[in-house]
Amino acid sequence: MEYRRFGNTVVARIDKGEEIIEEMLTICKKENIKLANVNALGAVEEFQVGLFNIKEKKFYSNVYKGEFEIVSFTGSITTKDGELYSHIHMSAGDQENKVYGGHLSYAKVSATCEMFINVIEGKGDRKFDGEVGLNLFEF
Repeated sequence: MEYRRFGNTVVARIDKGEEIIEEMLTICKKENIKLANVNALGAVEEFQVGLFNIKEKKFYSNVYKGEFEIVSFTGSITTKDGELYSHIHMSAGDQENKVYGGHLSYAKVSATCEMFINVIEGKGDRKFDGEVGLNLFEF
């Protein structure tokens, strides 16, 4: 991974074999980023995405392996209980142009990933909401 910071934007290249969320959080720790919007594109060889079932308050996820292009990668960086917290959604398409997506657990880069972290001055926390079953923004 290699990155540069340009004002309030971090531009990163995440390399083959690296895990995207892990590298993204490493950058945020090094740059002391507590609140940001993230987007990316690239290619992955394995990823896990899921869907939160609201009635059951439970995540259901699937792992995909093969050759995939990132179609969409968007999310946020905040904090929860003093630690960095990422909330990322990703969609990726295969050779037949079938797209799979949802809440991202992990993604392993197959070629490269180009990421843009747009830093927001301030801090946004999260707190667990028992009614919804998710960690929601708390300002």
